[in-house]
Amino acid sequence: MLENSSSTLEEAHTDPAWRGRITAFIIFLILLWPMLVASEFKPWELFDARSLRATGHFLNSFVPPAHSPEFLSMLLHATWETIAMATAGLSLALLLAIPLTLIGTQNLSISRLGTGNMSWPATLIRWLLIILRSVPELVWALLFVRIFGLGPTAGVLAIALTYSGMLGKVYAEILESADAHATDTLLKNGSGRLGAFFYGALPQSAAEILSYTLYRWECAIRGSVVMGFVGAGGLGQRMDESMKMLAGAEVASMLLIFILLVAASDGVSKLLRRQWT
Repeated sequence: MLENSSSTLEEAHTDPAWRGRITAFIIFLILLWPMLVASEFKPWELFDARSLRATGHFLNSFVPPAHSPEFLSMLLHATWETIAMATAGLSLALLLAIPLTLIGTQNLSISRLGTGNMSWPATLIRWLLIILRSVPELVWALLFVRIFGLGPTAGVLAIALTYSGMLGKVYAEILESADAHATDTLLKNGSGRLGAFFYGALPQSAAEILSYTLYRWECAIRGSVVMGFVGAGGLGQRMDESMKMLAGAEVASMLLIFILLVAASDGVSKLLRRQWT
């Protein structure tokens, strides 16, 4: 009797899916290993004596951060340029993404009501969104720097193109995941796409769309910094110059500005979401 009860307790505390989980973990390791080899991932080289000396020497130059009036004035201008680049790029991306979303969203298609299939214009828009977001903004920035020269224009256009593809895709998925009853009712009663969007789909999805848009604005700020390394202006270009001169104090000041920028954008996002909802 005691043996039966103990075996029952053991079975109750045993995970019935442990074999499957262990098997999945082993398969994951088998697939991960050749990828690590192909990417030449060698983290132990970070602890090489020469690497540690070079890292320590560079980090020592971070203290204290640069704070001369001339440098801070330049840093303020570069920070404003980065914010302006990200905001302008995202605004252009919205101007592209919103009409593409209206055409490419299946729930807003009148022809879907009769056939149940996506119309050919919506299919073409989906492919256009794939093309736009498949090219990273850094690559677009490199191309536009060649065309327009150094400066934030290249960064604005790069963000606009890549982010329009991202926003259009996610907006369409958000709208299609919402309840389509109100939208279908409006379309069946003669409403157009805009009416079905504003009075049927948008009220259900506004909070989620706003949250994703604000997150993309934060990503655009970080992306603007990265694109500065290829000559698109802003903080990234100034940091690239400081890195090349091994000016650790200037790099430290810019890293602090990066952190403050992301924290500020997160605060703005929370404030806007609180007011919206």
